[in-house]
Amino acid sequence: MVEAILLTQSSHILFSNSRFTSHLSPLHLRHSHHHHHRHNTGFNLRVRCEAAAGSTTVSSAEIKKQQRKSVYEIENLTTWLLKQEQAGHIDAELTIVLSSISLACKQIASLLQRSSIVNLTGTHGTVNIQGEHQKKLDVISNEVFCNCLRSSGRTGIIASEEEDVPVAVEETYSGNYVVVFDPIDGSANIDTALTTGSIFGIYGPDEQCLLNLDDDSMLGQEEQKCIVSVCQPGSNLLAAGYCLYSSAVILTLSLGRGVFGFTLDPGYGEFVLTHEDIKIPKTGKIYSFNEGNYDLWDDKLKKYLNHLKQPGANGKPYSGRYIGCLVGEIHRMLLCGGVYGNPKSKNAKNGNLRLLYECAPMSYLVEQAGGKAIDGHQRILEIKPTQIHQRSSIFIGSPDEIEKLEKYLA
Repeated sequence: MVEAILLTQSSHILFSNSRFTSHLSPLHLRHSHHHHHRHNTGFNLRVRCEAAAGSTTVSSAEIKKQQRKSVYEIENLTTWLLKQEQAGHIDAELTIVLSSISLACKQIASLLQRSSIVNLTGTHGTVNIQGEHQKKLDVISNEVFCNCLRSSGRTGIIASEEEDVPVAVEETYSGNYVVVFDPIDGSANIDTALTTGSIFGIYGPDEQCLLNLDDDSMLGQEEQKCIVSVCQPGSNLLAAGYCLYSSAVILTLSLGRGVFGFTLDPGYGEFVLTHEDIKIPKTGKIYSFNEGNYDLWDDKLKKYLNHLKQPGANGKPYSGRYIGCLVGEIHRMLLCGGVYGNPKSKNAKNGNLRLLYECAPMSYLVEQAGGKAIDGHQRILEIKPTQIHQRSSIFIGSPDEIEKLEKYLA
């Protein structure tokens, strides 16, 4: 008989069976930090009640009915991750890292919802390494992400858009994974309560990149160069995703086997699987460019945009949509199709978006959903960064739309 203790405040169930406990409670896994052997238990979390005596004949119709998924049966992120681990797609270490990221996203979502009430809007009075004025929530969300990743005990290097240099996690808590992230994408939307998001990518350990860390845990120039040269091309990503903060909070994730979306249920604070194996439409009728910069763009790109504004076979041109938040643009595109562009210009010779924290993770997701992502000349995931905060132009979206764009840019 399986015994269960219901913790009313946190709503977690801890099972007395040690195998259940190790899988369901990441906090209990720290003692096995160096233990990489995975037990494939194959257990089923549903508990069946059977009659104490006698047997019951069940009709074939009843069996089929039981086999069909109940409309009340839901699969949360933790269960989904455990299934991926049991199938051998990820290990227990990566499961914990992803769980810690989901916790950070929940905390940031709560902060955003209460930002006007608790005076978290406005600027912080500081400037990040990119020369951008930081919002209060830029700084706070960065701390939330870093703290959740450190406490997981499975991350070795943390690289954030808001940090000057990557940070090596203290040896006491250190793991192997390299996690890169933009804690708040579209932070200019915070003060007007518009769409924002978080973006993340996860790279695995590489024995070619052995770091000698000093006491202050900040990486020197040589160590930074090592990380960039060995770990950072987007094609090396093990996992990537984003969290959308809007009318719903949606965590979209890929482990290299398709794209899955999980919506935060505010009733009990869990991410629930709502978008299974997302496939981007091959074509679309929405384009998203900041056309305020139109006169600063290349003439070939202008011709492409002019083409989109001409009525098509159905008598209608493409629709222009621009949210000012990359997460929002990509989320809509994954579901509806279309093309998003943030090109280089006369004022931004290398583009505006960060390759490591924004372009590579989003390109990974879109390609996993069947889309394409280029910088105008080559595939984004093939670009090997030379700097931590390197910028890049990007065109990303439905495969047919990107192929059409490539013809104009050739």
